Amino acid sequence: MSKKNKAEELEDVISEETANEGQDQMIEEEQSAEEVSKPSETELLQEALAQEKDKFLRLFAEFENYKKRTSRERMDLFKTAGQEIMVSLLPVMDDFDRALKEIAKSEDKELFKGVELISNKFRETLKAKGLEEIVIKQGDVFDAEVHDAITQIPAPNKKLKGKIIDVVEKGFTLGDKIIRHPKVVVGT
Repeated sequence: MSKKNKAEELEDVISEETANEGQDQMIEEEQSAEEVSKPSETELLQEALAQEKDKFLRLFAEFENYKKRTSRERMDLFKTAGQEIMVSLLPVMDDFDRALKEIAKSEDKELFKGVELISNKFRETLKAKGLEEIVIKQGDVFDAEVHDAITQIPAPNKKLKGKIIDVVEKGFTLGDKIIRHPKVVVGT
């Protein structure tokens, strides 16, 4: 064999060995990549534990929100539990006011005092249960959220334009909630 052939043969062997080394190196890299990408059992368990902790925290937060919401609803219910009874007693209070106006015109002062005592006792009892009168007077600014305008009339003077001229029916609140809006006459 000539030197050329031996050199070619030697180059072929070297290139084969280099190719084999490259293949071996690629196989080793693939195996290490698989090992890196394939999480260990401990990592899997830690990940599952983290997911369960997250799930637990979310469930706990949801339960706490539920407790707060139901507690708030229960408190609101207690505040306005007697609302229907209060609303049904408001016409009786209006009747007392009308009766007191008429009796005041008469000369029977003893009758006036008796009806006034009963009316005051009735008002104080309702007040103790949370009923409050919405105080309104002539000249107050009309507020559509609070007042119920039954009619509009020309204002007697410019100062009363857009303001309350007369209160036809008193309004009341029970706690923070308006249970009867005051009925008013508004000046235009």
